[in-house]
Amino acid sequence: MKKPRWVIEKEQAKKAASAETVWLFGLHAVRDALMNPAREKLRLIVTKNAADKLDEAISAAGIAPEMADPRKFAAPLDPQSVHQGAALEVKPLDWGSLEDICAAAPGEAPPRVLLLDRVSDPHNVGAILRSAEVFGACAVIATRHHSAPETGALAKTASGALERQPYLRVTNLARAIGALRDMGYLVVGLAGEAEADIETVLEGRREGAVALVLGAEGPGLREKTRESCDALARIAYWGDFGSLNVSNAAAVALYASRR
Repeated sequence: MKKPRWVIEKEQAKKAASAETVWLFGLHAVRDALMNPAREKLRLIVTKNAADKLDEAISAAGIAPEMADPRKFAAPLDPQSVHQGAALEVKPLDWGSLEDICAAAPGEAPPRVLLLDRVSDPHNVGAILRSAEVFGACAVIATRHHSAPETGALAKTASGALERQPYLRVTNLARAIGALRDMGYLVVGLAGEAEADIETVLEGRREGAVALVLGAEGPGLREKTRESCDALARIAYWGDFGSLNVSNAAAVALYASRR
């Protein structure tokens, strides 16, 4: 019996995902990945200088490095990448299910989650991961398509947070929002034209679970995403200019949710 097309496509997607690898670069990103026991490490290319600086991490990872001439660095990186003489090929991290990661742990601070609606710039996502780690978010959730995947540029901007901060990519953002609402989360979408500011929307709600949804710069939140939120809120501003970079908006909104 011939397999349905959707079954074939699902199997192909699963096969492609299992074959996917990422090249991390830069001393900080490579060191943190080497020290992460959950990260599957495949190939390490370093210069003598970088190997000396990463000696402890290389020993901990138990991986044999390939030595490279700094003038002919062999890793398949963009020529503009500031690799500092270190590149590591890895498998993307598997953080598990949304429900397991975003469940509130007894005795801990009320959980916070960030959801990104088609935020595709890896530098923005890397910066958001750093803020999520600083302000204790359970996870950063993005769509599998039209969002930034794990890349070397993202990892370098995240400055190690990619190894510690769960970054989940889901097929359907509205469905993920629905799952969080079922878990008791208040889901707040950030929109510049919203009538209420975030302080007002979260008044009396900070002791509960809160999910903050941010859209790409320019388009903002898609209509379906807006409809899935419990409320929309804006970040209050002073003066005539009221636009924030999405990574800055994520940091401000997370801070506001913890005050």
